[in-house]
Amino acid sequence: MSVVANRRSVMSCFSSPVDPECHRTRIVLAEKDITVEIHDVDMDNLPEDLIDLNPYATVPTMVDRDLVLYNARVLIEYLDERFPHPPLMPVDPVSRAKSRLALFRIESDWFSLLGNIEHGTEKKKEQARKALTESLVNSSEVFAAMPYFLSNEFSLLDCSIAPILWRLPYYEIELPNSAKPITDYMKRVFSRPSFQSSLSEQERDMVA
Repeated sequence: MSVVANRRSVMSCFSSPVDPECHRTRIVLAEKDITVEIHDVDMDNLPEDLIDLNPYATVPTMVDRDLVLYNARVLIEYLDERFPHPPLMPVDPVSRAKSRLALFRIESDWFSLLGNIEHGTEKKKEQARKALTESLVNSSEVFAAMPYFLSNEFSLLDCSIAPILWRLPYYEIELPNSAKPITDYMKRVFSRPSFQSSLSEQERDMVA
């Protein structure tokens, strides 16, 4: 049965097993223990259902009854509101706005570099690796301030940062000793059962 035909009864998510945007969505799904059918997508051979559902044919794309959503940020915020426990965003408007601004900066400063790291020319790869390393190291004090990123509680910020940090060995990035707060943070986040269950086989192989 196609996802389109079945979408009224089962939540489904089209996801690439290697894409960090998809990974952040899968972490949220795992953290909230949401029942969902994950459909692994080969981006070189897109399923017809995905093309029918999403005019951009991008992943992640999620189907919840008659609702079709795409764009990872839209998805993770929807999931946090649709399944409020455990909460992954602050309740009050000011703190919520600050979290959204932090998400914007994570996407603008870090996620924006990943395309060149993964698919750019050798020169662009090296420039992007250097920029990401420097930006992370310059954020060490932020990682050191609280158990999680800007918070005492695990949040959508951590769900978004973790896929990047998990991929550092795959990106051939080695953090210096001065970034110990980040490596300590990585150990805390990577040891969470939700993070471990979110990993695809391909993602596990990235640090093998």
